[in-house]
Amino acid sequence: MPRSEFGRLLGDLWNDLREPSILWQAVAVAACVAAAWWLARRLHWRAPEESALAVRRGAAALRRVAFPLIAVALLAAARAALGRVQSVNLLSVAIPLFAALAGIRFAVYLLRIAFASSRWLGAFERSLALAVWAVVALHLVGLLPDIVHWLDRVELPAGKARVSLWALASAAFWVALTLLFALWAGAALEARLMRAEALHSSLRVVFARLGRALLLLVAVLVALPLVGVDLTVLSVFGGALGVGLGLGLQKIASNYVSGFILLLDRSIRLGDVITADGQHGVVTGITTRYVVLRALSGVEAIIPNDTLVTSTVLNHSYSDRNVRLAARVPVAWASDLPAVLRMLEDAARGCPRVLAHPPPAAHVVGLGDAGVELELGFWIADPENGTQNVRSAVLLRAIEALKAAGVEIPFPKRNVASPPAGAGA
Repeated sequence: MPRSEFGRLLGDLWNDLREPSILWQAVAVAACVAAAWWLARRLHWRAPEESALAVRRGAAALRRVAFPLIAVALLAAARAALGRVQSVNLLSVAIPLFAALAGIRFAVYLLRIAFASSRWLGAFERSLALAVWAVVALHLVGLLPDIVHWLDRVELPAGKARVSLWALASAAFWVALTLLFALWAGAALEARLMRAEALHSSLRVVFARLGRALLLLVAVLVALPLVGVDLTVLSVFGGALGVGLGLGLQKIASNYVSGFILLLDRSIRLGDVITADGQHGVVTGITTRYVVLRALSGVEAIIPNDTLVTSTVLNHSYSDRNVRLAARVPVAWASDLPAVLRMLEDAARGCPRVLAHPPPAAHVVGLGDAGVELELGFWIADPENGTQNVRSAVLLRAIEALKAAGVEIPFPKRNVASPPAGAGA
């Protein structure tokens, strides 16, 4: 609808406010809005979970625009019915307002899809749509210029200068707009990099984070001149940042730099089994500041990246995920050692997690007081699932095999001499 035509409608509406017939229009608007709200709640359709993504998103978009679209249809019908007997300028003004509300809700929903990982946008979706609609409504009714003029006249002291409320509102708008665009571009870049199978997972994370940081920096550099801020003031901020890093933030900066080093050199990767800083477990997360190490007990250790870069780290799956485990078994001196060694190797082969290549191997490793010490060595490919459990399973099978074959498992014997007669007298 052209602005001049809408202004004429507002003038006619002002004239209608002096007539008793305005009550019928107000009742019609209230009835249409209430009926639209009720019908929108009744038509709260959700697509099945097994349906396609496009169908689920289409159903979600329909739920968000159902109320204003139904209101527009009912208001148009009421205007056609009442227009035969009286003026309907109030209805004519309400129709474009609800149509604008439908368009704004749909646009905000598209933003929510673009920022699927941003929980704040989903939480404030309705509030954001209403705020934008209020600005559009003020623009349509012609009140926005007066409000802008009033905001421009109200000034706040900022040092030696004075800043108007309108300048602050404009600055907030442009900064938010550029940051939204940067976040959207960063999310799109990250999604594209995560689908690049040719790159290693660590490199994908590095490039995604560097790209997002660079886009945010560009957004700030673009937004500052738009709000009238001279970029030369950033030199002061850079100097203050350098002093802060030199005085007390060097450890934090070192952790961030070390995080990028770990991601780039790929010395520690997701899923690796490592021992570092007195902790042993599986790497479940790598951020730019710390590494999450999950132990087999379920406890997660947060280890700073600087510690991993400057200290020795035992990576049990750096070049090969296979890990050798050993279990010691004593047997009696009279045992048939070659047969016992074969029984131990067969017991290890019977465990599902024990690898066939390299094969299990049993050896004589020592001669004890009570018998011969044997060691059974075997390999597994999944140390992240635990090592003590598979060692226990192998030992149980070995003990059962030795008992079935009649092989004696000795135990230490100690002779305690009795004190000589009369020693206690």
